[in-house]
Amino acid sequence: MYLLVIEDDLNLGNALVKLLAKDYRVQWVRSLESAQAHFGAAEFELVLLDLGLPDGDGVTWLRALRARNCKTPVLIITARGGLDDRVAGLDTGADDYLVKPFEPEELRARIRALLRRKSGGAQPRMNVGALSFDAVLRRFFLADAPIDLAPKEYQLLATMIQSGERPVSRERLTQQLYGIGDVAESNTLEVHIHSLRKVLGKHRIVTIRGFGYRLAAL
Repeated sequence: MYLLVIEDDLNLGNALVKLLAKDYRVQWVRSLESAQAHFGAAEFELVLLDLGLPDGDGVTWLRALRARNCKTPVLIITARGGLDDRVAGLDTGADDYLVKPFEPEELRARIRALLRRKSGGAQPRMNVGALSFDAVLRRFFLADAPIDLAPKEYQLLATMIQSGERPVSRERLTQQLYGIGDVAESNTLEVHIHSLRKVLGKHRIVTIRGFGYRLAAL
């Protein structure tokens, strides 16, 4: 799962990346201009949006985002805690609103709730055959036995299981391994897919030639 963090404060931005990188692929930017460039080049599952940014107001950026009919969930994180500010943010199109300072676990819980809502499931567990993912525990299970994965393999599998048995493109999967502008090695994705197959079984991940990969319900 790929998150975009738009936050100009250096200390808070670093803290958010450190907190969230345990479970997600995180792209952090410090301006609306940079946010727009990254948003146009990648597919994010969630945006964390500060409001007071050096090149404009986050509410204006959010309004433009929703005007393009973009449905990506947006969680506003801001020091503006007044009622009028909260109402304006939510009415503009934010899916949630969190006032600084906040507790890390509350932020993580709100992110989990928004991602569950985005996936369209009230069920906290997603299944493809004997493989399942518990969105609350942030753990994968194979035939109900927990499995441990390296961070990159975890990110890739979390992206794939959200699509069920539908194919996922190489481009989207590669985004889970690299930030925008990073140079991707040609065989890196295949290396991680090979590692996943060693854990899950080689037939559980199907290659879609010329496109990407999908999970098989075994």
